[in-house]
Amino acid sequence: MKIVAIIGSPHGLKGNTGRLLASLVDAARVDGAEVQTFSLAEKVVHPCRACDCCHRTGRCSLDDDFEELRAAIHAADGLVLASPNYIFSVPAQMKALLDRCSGPLHIQAFEGKYGAAVVTSGGSGSDEVETYLLRFLQALGLWTVGSVGAEGWMLENPATQDPILEKAARLGTRLADAIHGKETFPDQQAARREFSQRMRSLVEMRKADWPYEFDFWKSRGRL
Repeated sequence: MKIVAIIGSPHGLKGNTGRLLASLVDAARVDGAEVQTFSLAEKVVHPCRACDCCHRTGRCSLDDDFEELRAAIHAADGLVLASPNYIFSVPAQMKALLDRCSGPLHIQAFEGKYGAAVVTSGGSGSDEVETYLLRFLQALGLWTVGSVGAEGWMLENPATQDPILEKAARLGTRLADAIHGKETFPDQQAARREFSQRMRSLVEMRKADWPYEFDFWKSRGRL
């Protein structure tokens, strides 16, 4: 059972987001998961240039660390995205990664894997970023088991840090258990089917421009 955790904080693993993620990761490991953590602060992921190379050939034209991250996700059973709240969304480092996943999203390359999200914020607003990351994970074809969010002061106050760290740990256990049990989520089925069909229709419509993606869907007997 392999899980990849990707943190988009400019502080890497040293800040509040890293601390909350560490609690999740530790619990998942106790539950039997092998977890590989990547910090985008230590990687180079350039913004998408909208060149369509990934749709045409299956590979990005940019020479950076994205292919390493994509390969790690592809080899894993689960994916955790961890991010601080930067003005109602994610930092540029994380947004660049999400945008570069356009190719895998079009072909639902990570379908059937499992996901979770970790978010921190200086004040309020972690919930809307949690919703955003979970929606992204589901759009990739992942089953999502939930998210955990916290304001920074919660992790600095002894009276509040233990409950929130325990919540993150429970999410780590929940993720590992879902992977181990190959769990499905009926409440996510309809949206999952609809988005997958949307991507198939889009690729079929653009088949002359996006031969790799068209051939991918066709090779699986779904076109």
